[in-house]
Amino acid sequence: MSDPELKNLTEKSHKDLSIQDFEGRSVPCIEFNGRKFDDILTKVAGKPLVVDTNLNILQDGLGHVFVEMSLTFSHEGIKENVLINANENMEFFEALAENTMISIASKESPEKIFMIQLPKPERAIEALDIIENGLKINKT
Repeated sequence: MSDPELKNLTEKSHKDLSIQDFEGRSVPCIEFNGRKFDDILTKVAGKPLVVDTNLNILQDGLGHVFVEMSLTFSHEGIKENVLINANENMEFFEALAENTMISIASKESPEKIFMIQLPKPERAIEALDIIENGLKINKT
């Protein structure tokens, strides 16, 4: 990646990420502004739901790794894309692979949280391996 590309990806990366404790398990959490979060919940509340989660890994061979996470909800045509800087958020992906769950929450009201069980947990485990290998390059 050129310096301008790296800077652009870094600036576009989602900054509101956390790890939440859910019944003793570490669950990665993506926080959205209250309006966006409420809009998502209003559309899917009370419906049987599947959330397809795809991880597109972007790396430059120099130790810079970004992950574009796509959350596609089975109702109402909701699709959220979140770019995550893996160099700064490795624990997010470790928790994702370990517990195969993700949550979304409201930044303004963190008690509002929506848990998502990954339908294809092997994707998170494979992604973690790719991310770790991509980051090792930077450490050697």
